[in-house]
Amino acid sequence: MPKYQIVNIADFKVSSDSEDILVTYSLGSCIAVVLYDPYLKHGAMIHIMLPDSTIMRGRSTTINKSKFVDTGIPLLFKAMFKEGSKRNNIITKVIGGSNVIDKSNFFNIGERNYTAVRKMLWRNNIMIKSEDIGGSKSRTVKLFLDSGKVIISNATEEYEV
Repeated sequence: MPKYQIVNIADFKVSSDSEDILVTYSLGSCIAVVLYDPYLKHGAMIHIMLPDSTIMRGRSTTINKSKFVDTGIPLLFKAMFKEGSKRNNIITKVIGGSNVIDKSNFFNIGERNYTAVRKMLWRNNIMIKSEDIGGSKSRTVKLFLDSGKVIISNATEEYEV
């Protein structure tokens, strides 16, 4: 029986249980980076809010590394490597970056998040296999560990990416 593992905002999960489904809800301007190793059949998902952790420098609070592109993506890959994945075996998918709230596109958070993700992956020689980016819809993302399928749904449709 499938088990849902919820990836909250500014959170990530890694699993090697073939019955698990990693899921994140209400992905707007945030970005979900989904990793899957088809040989070991394990995967990971992160729900990133902002592009750059440097906005937190000088603050007395400890930062949540999953909240930012520059700290969250390395954390996610390290977790996959710890589980035995090799860089060349990992399939990477990117979802989100929409403009749900900021209709005037003044802050461009979704676009800035996506740009930061692309730059970080490119600098590390990681290719994106597929993506579903932009628009003005909120998304739910599911990663099925038994197959590696990534299913996106919103208020009007459901599709594989």
